[in-house]
Amino acid sequence: MDLIVTIVFGVLFFALIMASVALHEIGHMVPAKIFGVRVPKYFVGFGPTAWSTVRGETEYGIKWFPLGGFVRLLGMYPPGSPRQGQPTRLAELADAARAAEWEEITPTDVEDGRLFYQKKTWQKLVVMFGGPFMNLLIAFCLFWAVTAGYGVYRAQTTIAVVQECIIPAGANRTECVDTDPRTPAHTAGLRAGDRVVSFNEVTITSYEQLSSLIRANLDGEARLVVERDGQQVALTPVHTVVNGVADTWDPSRRIAAGWLGVGPTQELTRGGPVQVAQDMATLTGQSVVALVQFPVKVWNVVADMVTGKPRDVNGPVSIVGASVVAGEVAAADVPWETKAVMFTSLLASVNLFLAIFNLVPLPPLDGGHMAGALWEWLRRRTARLRGRADPGPFDTAKLLPVAYAVGGLLLLSGVALIIADIVSPLQLF
Repeated sequence: MDLIVTIVFGVLFFALIMASVALHEIGHMVPAKIFGVRVPKYFVGFGPTAWSTVRGETEYGIKWFPLGGFVRLLGMYPPGSPRQGQPTRLAELADAARAAEWEEITPTDVEDGRLFYQKKTWQKLVVMFGGPFMNLLIAFCLFWAVTAGYGVYRAQTTIAVVQECIIPAGANRTECVDTDPRTPAHTAGLRAGDRVVSFNEVTITSYEQLSSLIRANLDGEARLVVERDGQQVALTPVHTVVNGVADTWDPSRRIAAGWLGVGPTQELTRGGPVQVAQDMATLTGQSVVALVQFPVKVWNVVADMVTGKPRDVNGPVSIVGASVVAGEVAAADVPWETKAVMFTSLLASVNLFLAIFNLVPLPPLDGGHMAGALWEWLRRRTARLRGRADPGPFDTAKLLPVAYAVGGLLLLSGVALIIADIVSPLQLF
């Protein structure tokens, strides 16, 4: 029965991701049509066409391989300028792509300004940002539903656990012995149930603030005031110790930071859109760090698969892997409310990552087209200020080698992650 539930909800999650991809492409298509760009095709998936229909001037359909989607905007490549001498291979590549697109462009399209390259810079930016914006909107709504409807467990300033000793790294035990040094928290006299009021005379308003202060304190003196039984108590001054703790922006990496030896209470709290925006800002920062390290992390996933090591829970997964995790969440032996929250949060996180990923300023991603539009604006603005002739639209066809290189890397990474998700799936339970 658990296997059936895992499969059913895994397929459902995959379908919801594809729906998110479809909405992403709608985010491009709608403003493009509003600005008068001709949109010949809108498809979900890649490969041979499974089904399609024509409405107006656009063909809508589904491809057989549901691993993405696309909307075709006519006129992405402006007319090429005359060249002198023998063209290079890269120039031939750009000219071939341009010629293929211009076979469908009619003189009326040019005269009516219906080509993408003819649009104003702000219109190009709106069209390109429309896709990631849809994913951001989906993520925000899903996170808001969880935060406002059910709540999120958040660390509080009240202490739940005080560790008694510092167990040496590599020691195969969890109990303290007489030779183990006491933790700073234990030495200071912290107790479970104490609410931290101040740290080194800084008033504490959240556990995140307290954690940041402790980390930054390294091995410096720590003076704590807590509220205990309704009274404020100044504890014995101690020194925090430098220890290896998880990096805030990259949880898979451990860094040297100040450490006290406490664990906070967790309280289920509800919040509004401001709280959701703050949570998404934190997740965005972590996602950006993960993107910078993406090639290395993919390599590590493949290396762990080959050597038989368990998957890093903070490592990347493919859409297939995320769907398997969602199915396992649905089949887990936890209350249904918890399942729904985890399922929804996972879908929201995928949408947030899709938005950030597509904003990377490299072709063929949306951010690459936005960067091209901004570069074109900068060239024209600079020429105007210098009293020079308009340099014309930026020839994005020249970036095709970069687009092919980036696309090839993404394809290779995607295949590698799918294989790893099948051979060595991520284990959360």
